[in-house]
Amino acid sequence: MNFRLSRRACIVLVFCAATAIGLPAQTFKTLVNFDGSNGGNPIGTLVQGPDGSLYGTTYVGGAYDYGTVFKITSTGKLTTLSGFCNPQCGAYPQAGLAFGTNAIFYGTTSQLGMGGGTVFKITPKGTLTTLHIFDNTDGTLPAGTMVQGTDGDFYGTTFEGGVNSYGTVFKITPNGVFSSLYSFGYVDGVGPVGLMQASDGNFYGVTQDGGSGSNCTAKGGCGTIFRVTRAGAFASIYSFCSEPDCTDGEAPSGLVQGVDGNFYGTTEYGGTSANCGGSGCGTVFKITPGGKLTTLHSFVLTDGALPTYYPLLQATDGNFYGTTYDGGKTGYGTVFEVTPTGTLTTLHSFKVSDGANPDGGLVQSTDGSFYGMTLKGGEKGCVFGTCGTVFSLSVGLGRFVQTVPTSGKVGAKVLILGTNLTGATSVTFNGTAATFSVVSKSEIKTTVPTGATTGTVEVTTPKGALKSNGVFRVTK
Repeated sequence: MNFRLSRRACIVLVFCAATAIGLPAQTFKTLVNFDGSNGGNPIGTLVQGPDGSLYGTTYVGGAYDYGTVFKITSTGKLTTLSGFCNPQCGAYPQAGLAFGTNAIFYGTTSQLGMGGGTVFKITPKGTLTTLHIFDNTDGTLPAGTMVQGTDGDFYGTTFEGGVNSYGTVFKITPNGVFSSLYSFGYVDGVGPVGLMQASDGNFYGVTQDGGSGSNCTAKGGCGTIFRVTRAGAFASIYSFCSEPDCTDGEAPSGLVQGVDGNFYGTTEYGGTSANCGGSGCGTVFKITPGGKLTTLHSFVLTDGALPTYYPLLQATDGNFYGTTYDGGKTGYGTVFEVTPTGTLTTLHSFKVSDGANPDGGLVQSTDGSFYGMTLKGGEKGCVFGTCGTVFSLSVGLGRFVQTVPTSGKVGAKVLILGTNLTGATSVTFNGTAATFSVVSKSEIKTTVPTGATTGTVEVTTPKGALKSNGVFRVTK
C-alpha cells in the first residue's frame, strides 16, 4: 500500500466563494490520462532527460500492474519504457527518478516479493537493472527521490527498517555498491522521506514523525529536520510541535535550499487553520541552516490543504511552487505559488476531469513551463481506481538551461540541457569560455574550463542567450 495514502485522514470539505485575485497569465493543459494499460496513479516528481522529454513513474498499472517507468514529451506523447514485474524486479515505485551524470536514471521501488523494496537503474531506452534489494536490516520502503551527491554516489532514505525500524539513510554507487549510513532513533525522527545536498556539502532531510516536540510524544511524533554528512555523522536541526498548541506544523516535506541559503518546505498538517478536521491544513516554512524556523503561510481549505511531501520548486523567477493533495475550489488539490516572504497565490484548482489529488512535486522544464502529475482523476472522472494525469502549467516564464551536475572541478564533464540549442555559438561558466559540442537540440556536452569560478552558466544560441536556472559551483 502507498504509505502516503494510508496516512491521510478523510477531510470533510466545506467550500465557499472566494474573492477573486489577480493571477499571472497562465495556460493549464492535461497532457496524458492514465488508464491502467499505460500505467496508473503516477507519483513523485518528473525529471528532464537529455532528449528534452520528462521521465517519471506510476505506482501501479502496466503489463503486470506493478507500476511503470515512462517518458512524455511537452506535447503529451507518452512512451512506457518498462513495467515492474514483482517479484523479479520490484513493484510499486513511490518516488521520482534521479538523472545521473552518466545519462542513466536511478530510482526505487517500495516492494520486492512481500517487502523490502529495491534500488534500480534504467537507461533512456528502457533497460532496467536492479542494483540493490532491501532486507529490513538496511532499511525497507525507500521513500523520496534519491539525490546524486557531488562525489557521484546516490543518497536516499528508507521510511522504515534499520536498527530501530524507524528508517535509514543510505548511499549507493552508480554500479550498485550499497552502504548504510545511519539508522534513526525516535528522537532523531521516524520515517525519513528524502534528502537534498546543500551548498555546504552536507545532506539535509526531514522525517514525517518522531522528534522531541513537546506535544508529540503521546501522538506518535510530529517530524524533524536533520543534517547528515557523507560519512553518516548525524545532527538534529529542528523538531516540529503540532496542534492544538503549536502552529509550526506536523509531518514536514522534503527541503529545497533557496538562493538566499535558507531551506524552504511545507508541512502536511498543522498551522493556524482549524477547518481541516482539527489537524490543520499544513504550512509553508523557512528554516536557516542553524535551525531558526519561520512559518510563512498556513493553508486554509480554499487555497489548498495537505501539501505533498515532495520538495518545493524554486523557479527562475525566484518564487516557490508546489502542490496540495486536497483543498482548493473543489477539494481535489491545487497548484500554488508562494514568495520567499510568504505571499501565496493559488494558480490552479483541480476538478477531477483535469486531474485530482496530486501526490508529487513540480519540475520546471527548460522551456520555462511547469510539469506535474495527479494521482487520480482524468477524462474518465476516476477518483478511486487506476487513473491519474500528467499536466503542464505555463505562467509566462522564459527558457533557460540546466547543468548536470550542478558542481564540479576544472576539467569535469558537464551536460547542459535546454530547448532549441541547435546552432549554439558559445558556452561560458561565469564568463569564462568553455569548449563544447552540440549533441542535439536539447543537449550540449562541455567541460568546466580552466579559470572558471562559481556562477551562472550561459549558452548563446541564434535566438538569444540562455542562462542556467542555478549557480554552478566550481569545486577544488
